[in-house]
Amino acid sequence: MTVQVVLVHGIRTSASMWRAQLAHLARRGNPATAVDLPGHGTRRGEEFTLDEAFATIDRAVQDAAARGPVLLVGHSMGGLLSIDYVGREKPPPVAAFVAASCTSLPRGVGLAAYRFLARRFDSLPDRGLGLTNRVLDRTLPPETRSDFGAGGYAFDAQDTALASLSTLDLLAALRRIDIPLWFVNGQWDQLRANEKLFTTVAARAELIVVPRTTHLVTAMRPRVFNALLEVALTTVEAST
Repeated sequence: MTVQVVLVHGIRTSASMWRAQLAHLARRGNPATAVDLPGHGTRRGEEFTLDEAFATIDRAVQDAAARGPVLLVGHSMGGLLSIDYVGREKPPPVAAFVAASCTSLPRGVGLAAYRFLARRFDSLPDRGLGLTNRVLDRTLPPETRSDFGAGGYAFDAQDTALASLSTLDLLAALRRIDIPLWFVNGQWDQLRANEKLFTTVAARAELIVVPRTTHLVTAMRPRVFNALLEVALTTVEAST
């Protein structure tokens, strides 16, 4: 059966961040679903809760699993949520997992600093959008430049979502994951803080670091990221 792909976006952005990957998967013939988490994208009017975030991922995975083996792909917050989801005591029907830009435990001083900076940017007259646009203009190629903001930015959900992540027991989840798992980080990603710990704890994990790339690895190096998806897809195909 054809491998089905479910993609889970990062904080503030939406399903639109996966446009380059959705186009690649369509050309390859793999059905793909990019979800909008609560409070994000088409659901910006909703409150963000962990229960609904997990329910959103699970609905997409269960629906896809009815048609074939599932490759789950998560970025940043979406990757952290997906680690917890895949590592449940009763594993969901996921055949393989790509976790991008999410090898950092969301707790302690690091999380507090991130939330402080996010609140400071949010207090600006434009909620920091001008600075965000300048950074994206300088770091992303034209083909993906508009993808992160195309679904709008979830400013109102950001602090609640960040606070919620601190309750996840990611190390326990990682120990339970028994499917092929790839951690994909950009060389200059600030969330590489615990990548050695993550790869040590997750028995079947592989780490791939993309040179000269920031946290936004899917959009900054879309062809490289799509090539890494090929590794995951062919791995699942070879096992079915």
